[in-house]
Amino acid sequence: MRSLSALLALGLAGSALADPTWPSDVDELEEIMYQLTSFRARKFADTVSPCSSEASGPGRHNAAEWLRTAFHDMSTANSFFHLGGLDASLQYELENGENTGPGHKTTLQFMSPYVSPRCSLSDLVAMGVYMSVRSCGGPAVPIRAGRKDATQKGPAGVPQPQNSVFTFKQQFQRMGFTNEEMIQVTACGHTLGGVHKDEFPELMPAAGVKNGEAPSDETPTVFDNKVVTEYLAGKTQNPLVVGPSAKINKNSDSKVFDSDGNKTLQAMADAEQFNAVCQKVLQKMIDVVPPGVTLTDPIEPYMVKPVNLQLTLVNGGRELALSGYIRVRTTELARESIKNITLTYKGRSGSSQCASSSCTVTSTIQGVGRGFDDSFAFFPISTRIPASSGISSFIVTINKADGTRETHDNNGEAYPLHDDVVFQAPQSCVRGSSGSLTVVAAVRNEAAAQGAKANVWYRVPQTNSPVPQLKKTTIDLVKGQCVGQYTLFSADYKIEGGLAYQSYVDVMAGDKSDAFKSVAGLGGTCGVFEGAVSCQDVERQLSRRGVEAKVFERQVNATTSTAPVTTAPPPTTSTTAPVPTATRAPPSHRPAVGGYKLVSCWTEGNNCICLLGHRVWARV
Repeated sequence: MRSLSALLALGLAGSALADPTWPSDVDELEEIMYQLTSFRARKFADTVSPCSSEASGPGRHNAAEWLRTAFHDMSTANSFFHLGGLDASLQYELENGENTGPGHKTTLQFMSPYVSPRCSLSDLVAMGVYMSVRSCGGPAVPIRAGRKDATQKGPAGVPQPQNSVFTFKQQFQRMGFTNEEMIQVTACGHTLGGVHKDEFPELMPAAGVKNGEAPSDETPTVFDNKVVTEYLAGKTQNPLVVGPSAKINKNSDSKVFDSDGNKTLQAMADAEQFNAVCQKVLQKMIDVVPPGVTLTDPIEPYMVKPVNLQLTLVNGGRELALSGYIRVRTTELARESIKNITLTYKGRSGSSQCASSSCTVTSTIQGVGRGFDDSFAFFPISTRIPASSGISSFIVTINKADGTRETHDNNGEAYPLHDDVVFQAPQSCVRGSSGSLTVVAAVRNEAAAQGAKANVWYRVPQTNSPVPQLKKTTIDLVKGQCVGQYTLFSADYKIEGGLAYQSYVDVMAGDKSDAFKSVAGLGGTCGVFEGAVSCQDVERQLSRRGVEAKVFERQVNATTSTAPVTTAPPPTTSTTAPVPTATRAPPSHRPAVGGYKLVSCWTEGNNCICLLGHRVWARV
């Protein structure tokens, strides 16, 4: 299989696509779309891959059901009055008589757990078209994100097999399609699967039915143009063209295909042309969206992407633990050619000086993930960063086995990673049986005065939909103990709906946040932060140190304001005495001043004060 970029080039005009800039609003969808199997797989294609999968039961090809689900959701759109489109309203329309069979419901139920604050159900339904078509050997349909989910059912209007050609044309025109596109969408949508006895028993032929399904062509589990070529050759067994359907006026494919004298189908008789047409028209189908929705550019995989990066305050507040992965796309870059990768970060101030630690982390490959067209190598990141210097950004260098290097700097912006507010998973916990959630965040003392908040995203079952509704509550976090340069904030919240483990949390302080944290990995008991103390004690200590610092500075200034002076005697050979000159002693570190001794020239530590540049003095 060719990569998506190559496949897009076949059907879309445009300039070369640059690596996305991280982070992006589509990062979650990008992982769901491309990390399908093996290491850190999101497994979104599990029931449609391989294409022959009948995961929902004999005779039910899930890939075909996913493709039909997208069409049924979109097909009630009204382009004249700017209403409807692909908006997941289908979840509320499963009992209206136009959406028969179990396929739509099971498709939505499979997609349901992937719904999140960064991933709408309607975007997942659209992505289902990419998954089903690509799994079956068809073209890579470009996927754009940004759809918003409906909260109620939409109008009726899904095309039905008994409709006349005139009605079909009107319906597709209402959706925004030309007559030619109506034929193309129908052919592309019916190359997979077939008609099921449970929904349309009156359309079943006398022979050829297997497990209750009458296929549309000889290859119901391959995305190809057989549905077209068999029809043009007069050999089709498509139950929507021949058989009982023709006698009872439900031969809808025949009506649509012949609506222009087969002109459009003849142009699709070439296999490559069929794929190119389907790629274009299926993208148009899923891009029919309600007004007010702005879709992103097509989602492309990163060459280098930080995955699941997380900072955690540890070691009594003295360090920040950085964990996660750097994912490298190896579709065109052989894994064997990569020796390792190096992550080089800058401190909180933007400096490349990282206190007493190194600013670099080197990692070797741990696992390999795959999609339909791409492969990825994952490099684990696990290091400790001094909390005193912190982190603000990083770049990634791919070190190759041949000695060459390839640096990735996030399109010149570096990969941002701030430490102003940090979600503390070890101190947070959730109890699924009761829905009790405790959220803990560490906020840098400089930002603590603004307070802290948390968004709790949770799911509540709906009686009129197989998909739970996503809700959000914002809560205030309460200031607690202090630890080093951070203040701990926390709050308790009871999640309703019985789906606590499917929740997400954002913690915020001012304009900074640590967002989209799944609670699924939290324990049932909250951990205690060792070394945390009362913030009042810290404030008193800081106040005392401030007074001591002022006294110290006065002592230092007093001892250094008058430099030692030497006066050279007049030479004996001169009759005129020279003007005496004063010279300052060379600079040097004073070992002790005012009850303090010099311990380092870097950053402030415990029971120390940092004065006069970067010199640190400890009480003796």
